[in-house]
Amino acid sequence: MSQTGHHDGDRAPIRLFRNRVAGARGAVRRRAAGQPAAGPHLLPVLPVLVVAVVALVGAALGGGAIWLPLLATGPALAAATNEPRGVLWVGPFAMATGAALGIGYGVPAGELAAVLSALLAVTGASGLAGALRGRRERVLAAVRSVAEAAQHALLQPVPDTVGPFQVAVRYSAAAAEARIGGDLYALVATPHGIRLIVGDVRGKGLPAVGTAALVLGVFREAAHDEPDLLAVVARIERSLARNLGPDDFVTAVVAGYPRSGDLEIVNCGHAPPLLVSASGEVGAVESDHPAPPLGLRALSGQVPRLQRLPFAVGDQLLLYTDGVTEARDHARAFYPLAEGVARHVCDEPARTLTALHDELLAHVGGRLHDDAALLLLKKTTEDEPAYVPAWCEAAL
Repeated sequence: MSQTGHHDGDRAPIRLFRNRVAGARGAVRRRAAGQPAAGPHLLPVLPVLVVAVVALVGAALGGGAIWLPLLATGPALAAATNEPRGVLWVGPFAMATGAALGIGYGVPAGELAAVLSALLAVTGASGLAGALRGRRERVLAAVRSVAEAAQHALLQPVPDTVGPFQVAVRYSAAAAEARIGGDLYALVATPHGIRLIVGDVRGKGLPAVGTAALVLGVFREAAHDEPDLLAVVARIERSLARNLGPDDFVTAVVAGYPRSGDLEIVNCGHAPPLLVSASGEVGAVESDHPAPPLGLRALSGQVPRLQRLPFAVGDQLLLYTDGVTEARDHARAFYPLAEGVARHVCDEPARTLTALHDELLAHVGGRLHDDAALLLLKKTTEDEPAYVPAWCEAAL
């Protein structure tokens, strides 16, 4: 195959990603355009209550025209809680209330006219502000929905059981609004055994998502094509070297379980996985020959090497991103992942990750400042890995 053919094949995941997002964008925009602003049921009637309270306070305490300017609070508040037509209901209600109070207090006609004119002006400005706010909310809803569609274009479920393994994954976004990040993970069952990757793209947002799409697309193809795990890593490296900028890179751990039964690991500048023995002992799988992150091999000249270790029934392997280990509490202390695994490890990977995730959120006070991904693999039987379809993958 020519170099051009390889280049086009490496760019195919990005083109597929863009096509899927573009296909979803039209439907998302049409759906988002008709959605009204959501909120608690009390918010739409709050401006009316404010006008009523001002009227009651004025009637109870007296003071004549002193209280009338406060009626403008109603239509001003309606701009933040109602649609424009709601503002147009609250404004006349405030004006009618002001007119009734002014006449009842005996306010001079000139002063009352000035107050009513001010209420009319506030109502008009509030209606315009409400219309602009509604438009921004619809645009924001469309953008968030497109972002979610983009994530689903990459995200596919990882099965709970693959061959002799139980698998669990957990991902936490740094913010509820940021549904796409640079963390990625994938698991595929191939004729060469089960293979998986966990990585972290430098940067955030759509550029990071494009890079994640490229890495996962190349990994999926190479995992099926290449019998050697190092060849899989080399394919990803070549693709990133052609498509990334000089300051961009991806840290990743690529692991495989060939039919020989040994666990193979290639660490490219990523945090070391944690190996949990059947007896519950937790230890980091440090690389004997550290390799640079993917995309930087040409600068360092270092070549990654394959690391093999026995993986018996009952053993578990935890792969994670730095959003977990670099999470800090209020005292700026890092989250002790190895200690947390030792406390919460059990026979069910899903329960283990749930406990770790809850403890991680408690450690940071409820909100992470970076994306965090966890993938836990447990060997349950001595059976040979079963070949299952390649859609068993996920990316974030």
